[in-house]
Amino acid sequence: MPPENLPTRKARAQRIMAALAAAYPDAHCELDYSNPLELLIATILSAQCTDRQVNLVTPELFKAYRTAADYARAPLAELENAIRRIGLYRHKAKNIQGACQALVEKHGGEVPRAMEELTALSGVGRKTANVVLGNAFGINVGVVVDTHVARLSDRLGLSSHAAPEKIEADLQALTPPKDWTNLSHWLIWHGRRRCSARSPDCPACEIKSDCPAGQKVMNPNLTPEQQKKMRTRI
Repeated sequence: MPPENLPTRKARAQRIMAALAAAYPDAHCELDYSNPLELLIATILSAQCTDRQVNLVTPELFKAYRTAADYARAPLAELENAIRRIGLYRHKAKNIQGACQALVEKHGGEVPRAMEELTALSGVGRKTANVVLGNAFGINVGVVVDTHVARLSDRLGLSSHAAPEKIEADLQALTPPKDWTNLSHWLIWHGRRRCSARSPDCPACEIKSDCPAGQKVMNPNLTPEQQKKMRTRI
């Protein structure tokens, strides 16, 4: 693809979003939760861990700890044991307890609805805050940038940066705020189901016509074997 100016890149981003919305009409956060506190805890647990593994642990966890006060006053060793199947469980238990202590002391035990207040909690960065605000409260203040969103943003030519905050800023500049939460879901679902890290399914991709990486792979001058080799490198 030739170099793009901002209006052209915005138009392509809109086409990509429309195609992904059609491909994944039911895209949503795949962490299991029933209230903002549960989503906050699940998202803290999901750092460097799959949603599937988190969802195996949280049913019993959420039965045992129903309020922020429950987490805040629990013996730390007990909380660690409850999440020990999760990677970095000791560190995460400490962050969960610290965050919940702050919820009790500063927010009446409720999860706040502001970025600044959320990111002041232990173990909560901008990504976690975006997950909670967008999914628990329907507040679109940013785009969740996880490994899938970062990978696809690069492959799709939507951002050339590696830092999550810069990728987020690039995506925000290309898309309307009302779509930011859904954009995260669409990119994550596409990354999990089609555009994997090691061997993306470019031939069946719903957005290959707007993907610079896909266009290279699908070059008609390449043999199928050459295309396959390229897909393992992008």
